[in-house]
Amino acid sequence: MSATHVIGAGLAGLAAALSLTAAGRAVVLHEAGPVAGGRCRSYLDKELGLRIDNGNHLLLSGNRVAGAYIAEINAIDRFAIPDRAVFPFLDLKTRERWVLRLNNSRIPWWMLRPGGRVPDTRLTDYWRMARIARIRDDTTVADSMRRGRLFWRLVEPLAVAALNTSTQHGLARLLGVVLRETLMRGGAACRPMLPKEGLSEALVDPAVATLQARGAGIRFNHRVAGLTIEDGRVTALRGPDATIPLGPADSVVLAVPPWVATDLLPGLIAPDRFESILNIHFRHDAAPQGAPRGPLAEAGFIGLIGGTAEWVFLKPGHVSVTISAANSMVDEPARSIALAVWPNVVDALGLDSVLKDEPPAYRVVKERRATFAATAIQDARRPQAKTEMARNMALAGDWTATGLPATIEGAIKSGRSAANVILSA
Repeated sequence: MSATHVIGAGLAGLAAALSLTAAGRAVVLHEAGPVAGGRCRSYLDKELGLRIDNGNHLLLSGNRVAGAYIAEINAIDRFAIPDRAVFPFLDLKTRERWVLRLNNSRIPWWMLRPGGRVPDTRLTDYWRMARIARIRDDTTVADSMRRGRLFWRLVEPLAVAALNTSTQHGLARLLGVVLRETLMRGGAACRPMLPKEGLSEALVDPAVATLQARGAGIRFNHRVAGLTIEDGRVTALRGPDATIPLGPADSVVLAVPPWVATDLLPGLIAPDRFESILNIHFRHDAAPQGAPRGPLAEAGFIGLIGGTAEWVFLKPGHVSVTISAANSMVDEPARSIALAVWPNVVDALGLDSVLKDEPPAYRVVKERRATFAATAIQDARRPQAKTEMARNMALAGDWTATGLPATIEGAIKSGRSAANVILSA
C-alpha cells in the first residue's frame, strides 16, 4: 500500500497528515524531537514548577482554517471563547486604559460611539485603517495610513503581533489579509480563543490522538537527515541510522522550518531572514479563585502601548509576556530582559509599585528564528506548496506562499495545501 511520509510534526505537518488520513491515505509522520507541536507546544518548566507554553499564540474566531482544524480534532471545548470580542489596552506613558468591545455584527457600531473607540480617534481614522485591507502592492504598514493615535494605539500593536516585523518594514498587504478575515467581518470574527490549559492540550495532543486513531504511524526522535531524489522523484529518506526506500506510489510532505528545508533541498529558494520573539513567563497568580472580574480577567490578556512588553497573558499560575520583532533584544541576558519587562506587568495588572524592583521567578524563552521577516524581499522568496524539485513531494510551513503572515492560521493552511497537492497528484 502506498504511503505519504510527512516530515515534521509542527502544526503544518499535523494539518497535512490530518487531511491525508481523512482522505484515506496511509501516513507516516516523522518528527526529529520527542514531541509534536514545533513552536506551538507546552512543557513542564521544572524551575517554575509550572506547565507553560513555549510561546503565546492568539487565535481569533475568524481564523476559519484553524477553526476547521480544531473541529476535526474535536478540541473546541479546550478553548475559552468569550461571547464577544474584548480587547483591553494600557498606554504606559499616559496611564490611560481603554477597552475595545466589538459588537458581533458586521456593522461596526462600536466605531460609531466615541466611548467605544480608541481614545482621541475619529471615525475617519477607521475608514483609513479599512483601506489597508485593499492594499495589494509592497506598501509597508508604516506607509499605509496616517500615523496618528489610531495607528500607534491599535494598528501598530496588531501589525507587529501579526507580522512579527516592525511596521517600517512589514508588508501592509499581509496585515490586510488578517484584517479582512477578522476585524472587517465584525466582532463575531474577533473573539479571542485562548487555550484553557496549554497549546499542546488544545492544538497538538488531540491532533496526535486523531491521527493515531486513523492508523497513522508516528515516529518521534526520528530525524530525516537527507532526501534521495532521482529522476524528479524522492526515492528514499535518509536517517542517521537507516535509509527508508520509497515505493513508486509513495509521496512526501516536507513540513520543516525553511533553514532545514534548504539543507534537505539544495537550490530551494525560501525565506532567509528571520525575526525573533521573546516570551517571558513569571510565576504569579494574576487571577486567583474568587477575585473580582474586570476587562483584563474577562479577556485573559492586555495590550501595552509604549513599554517593553507588548502583550500580557493571564495563564494558570503565571503571567506570560510577549515581545515580537525582538531581534534587538534577543541577545540580552535573561535577567536583563525580565527586569525590563516586569515593571510593565506590574502596571498592567495594577499591582503595588513596590513590587517593580524584583520580579518573581521567571523563565525567558527566546525564539531566535521565530518567523520569516514579513518584508517584500522575504515574501517574494516564499515557495508554493507544489515544487518542481520532486513531483511526489509538497512543501508545508507558515513560510510557504500561503498569502498569510507566519501565524497558526498560515501554518495550518499550508499543511492543507500540501495535502491537496499530494492528493491531486
